[in-house]
Amino acid sequence: MILKLSKTIFVFQKILMSIKLFFELIKFRLSLLVTFSSVFGFLLSSNYINYFSLFILIISGFFITGSSIINNQIIEKDSDKLMNRTKNRPLPTNKISSRNALFISLVLSITGLILMVLFLNKLTALLSFFSLIIYTFLYTPLKKVGPIAVFVGAIPGALPPLIGWAASTNDISLEALIIFSIQFIWQFPHFWAIAWVSDDDYKRAGFKLLPNNGKKNFSTAVNIMTYTMFLIPLGLLPTIFGITGLISGVVAVVCAILFLIQTLRLIKDYSRTSALRIMFGSFIYLPVVQLTYIFDKI
Repeated sequence: MILKLSKTIFVFQKILMSIKLFFELIKFRLSLLVTFSSVFGFLLSSNYINYFSLFILIISGFFITGSSIINNQIIEKDSDKLMNRTKNRPLPTNKISSRNALFISLVLSITGLILMVLFLNKLTALLSFFSLIIYTFLYTPLKKVGPIAVFVGAIPGALPPLIGWAASTNDISLEALIIFSIQFIWQFPHFWAIAWVSDDDYKRAGFKLLPNNGKKNFSTAVNIMTYTMFLIPLGLLPTIFGITGLISGVVAVVCAILFLIQTLRLIKDYSRTSALRIMFGSFIYLPVVQLTYIFDKI
């Protein structure tokens, strides 16, 4: 009886460890945030919510996002070993082999795309496949080439709302391109703030994401400020085009101004602390604005 109980506990512990490893591999919180952006696009485009389609979007989108993240880690396994922030990930620590990680990635991506084709539409699957390919085979290797990687990476980074919109409407409208553009521009201060904060780590790994030859100087800080400034007029576009009401437009502008203030501090002192504020500000800005748009939808 005791032996049988011990074996049961052992099996249960192995299952829990496998689940924990899987969550680490797909960066669960990041995958969830990306999936939320697609849900945002779906809800914003819908007058009537098809809950089955929404459920399929969440599952399939989460799978494809997880696959993209795994692919990135497979390619950057050796680079991740050199950085303090990534050296304890499952692949650098050999908690899982690249071969097994690739198998998981393929299962996730294929399953996600099949679900989209069968239960959503081909446009949603095509956009998701496009995002997966760009993130894996263009953005990831370009990180060692130069800051062009940020521009390329901003495309799959901004596609989730567009994917959600397509899942609901089977169309790419002007309204869909507006919400894409907001998330696209948001990527630049977001990525560059992270690159500024993690500059030492990135240099060890050979990543070149900061503009102006990777220097943490006035020009780079101005670039971050400039892209953040664009969020002010962009935040009003959903109101102007009748996607949402006036309240969300005001909230989006206020959030963009508060975000912008953080960048002005970076121009003043070039400090890691100011870059951290921008980074955390970017994490707060996007979900707050997206949730406000949903609640204020016309």
